Parts: sequence; structure tokens; C-alpha cells
Amino acid sequence: MTIETIVAELTAANLDVRTDVPLAPLTTYGVGGHGACVVKVTSTDQAISVGSILRRFPDVETLVIGRGSNLLVADSGFNGVVIVMSPSVTDKEVAINGDVVEANGSMLMPVLARRSVGAGRGGLEWCVGIPGTVGGAIRMNAGGHGADMASAVVDATVLSLRTGQTALVDAQRLGFFFRGSALLSHHVLLSVRLLTIAQDAAIGTNVINEVVGWRREHQPGGRNAGSVFVNPGSGDDSSGALIDSSGLRGFTIGAVQVSEKHANFIQAAEGATAADIAAVMAHVQSTVESAHGIRLYSEVCLVGFSSDLMTRFTHPSHTAVEHVAAKEELQRLLGERA
Repeated sequence: MTIETIVAELTAANLDVRTDVPLAPLTTYGVGGHGACVVKVTSTDQAISVGSILRRFPDVETLVIGRGSNLLVADSGFNGVVIVMSPSVTDKEVAINGDVVEANGSMLMPVLARRSVGAGRGGLEWCVGIPGTVGGAIRMNAGGHGADMASAVVDATVLSLRTGQTALVDAQRLGFFFRGSALLSHHVLLSVRLLTIAQDAAIGTNVINEVVGWRREHQPGGRNAGSVFVNPGSGDDSSGALIDSSGLRGFTIGAVQVSEKHANFIQAAEGATAADIAAVMAHVQSTVESAHGIRLYSEVCLVGFSSDLMTRFTHPSHTAVEHVAAKEELQRLLGERA
């Protein structure tokens, strides 16, 4: 009855809520089962309304989706509440205050790059190559072309769906690490402030064009979630190079294939399933480990799979003492811990 109660309360709050919704169209892989309850949020006020309702149901699982560009949902779906952060008209603009650019969490990263450059600000051009939202990019500390979100964030406004509380969290307390942060699945990034430099718009536009050109030349289009595996530590080859040298370029299960263009991309074609993508990931991981003695871990967020599979692909850094401590500190800040 819990989901039914939540749906009724979300509906009474005039929110856009549906039940038993296919999640595949909400991800760039285009696979996955249904969500028990999906609520579409288009403003900060709506997100806070959702939080004020869900805080009374702390045991219900939540999943926050932006563009779903770094997400693999199991074929069995998600038996909880899915919050879809949908960009509104205001999410197409940034606010400038001196060297600081402020953007909403639901803004698309390419929009952030182009709007900041258009406002005469530099340093965020690389964001044009990230297909997700700002909130998702902060959560996973997205990066590319020698930069990442941690290097630019000043602070962010975060909402807890467990307590309904919001807090302004500085960069240090966001607990950034390589392709991760202290943000948990029940945290919603409402907005962020980013440090930039003054720069002529023409220079920034040229950089953006270079990034876009490089991506088109070196990375495949189609249905994928970008780089699948985190690059190993310093001194090792990249994940793509390790996969390629293991003879896995083009490896296929069902309608899922290791990209012929970039070996760290896994492509999904018509008829693909989440199970087949996970099977390709598992085969790549075991083959590379056998060939090179290096275990690759997933950069893609897996949802709804078995705990064994999730553990298999989770990088040990996520459970490192300092990162666990950062997550606990953020939970205290949001009233989730004493």
C-alpha cells in the first residue's frame, strides 16, 4: 500500500505522477524495466514538495534521473519512486555573479557550457561533451579533457528526500573523488555555483567546437552510456586500451556490442536488454583481468541488479574510509544522522 499512498499524496500536491512507467525511454541505453512510481519535477519548488512527502516514507527506495546518460536499469525495473528532473524554460539560462556561474541541477551540461561561454566566462567548455544534466555530473564528478566538476564547484544546494531538508553544501563537504561524490541516491542537487574565468566568447566557442569535433571523431553515437569502465590507476593503460588489447573490440552478446570505434563504449541496438549489457560488461571485466591482471570497475550506475553484481562492478574507492566519512557528514548536514 505504500506506493499507492505516495502516489495519492503526490497527486494531491498537483505533481505529474504516474505508475508502472517504462524506464527505458528515460535512459540513453534505452533498456530496462518499469518504475513503480515516476514523478516528473520541473522546478525547485516541485522538488521540495516531493521531498516533503517522501520524508514520511524513509524506507522507500528512490532514484533520481536526469537524462539517464550514465544509467543502466535492470530488466526487472525499479520498485520504488523515480524522480525525473526535467529541465524547465529557466534551466536554459545561467546566472553570473562575478567569476561565479550558477545553474540549476536539471540544466543539460552542453547548455551550461554554451551559456557560460556566451556570457564571457571560461573554464566550463569541456562540459559540452557530457550528455547528462548538471546534477548528474556533480553526483558522479563527471570529467573530460583534463577537467572535472570538482575542480570548478564552489558550493551546491542539495535536497534530502529522506528528511525534506535542503542545505547549501560547500565543495569540500560534497566529498568529491574520481567519478564519485558523497551524494547518495536520495539526494537531489537543486543548483550549483561554479568558479570560472573571464574570457572572450569567441575563444570559448572555438574550444567548444574542438571538444565537439574530438568527440565525434573518437567516440561512437547511438545508444550507449559513454565510457563504461573507470580508467585504472596511474601507470596503467586506459580501460579502452586494455579492452582493445584483450581482443574484445566488437565482442557481442545478443544486440549488445563492444564498440568498434571506442572499446570502452558498449552499444545497444534494437532488441537489446539490460541483462545482455551487464553480461557484456562482466565478460569484458573477467577477460581483461585474466589478460592483464587488472580489474575494471563500472563508471555506469547500475540500478535494480543483484547485490553480487553491483558489488562486482563497484570501485573500492566508494567504500574507502574517507569517502564513507564524507557521506556520513553530508547526511548529518541534511538531518539524516544525529
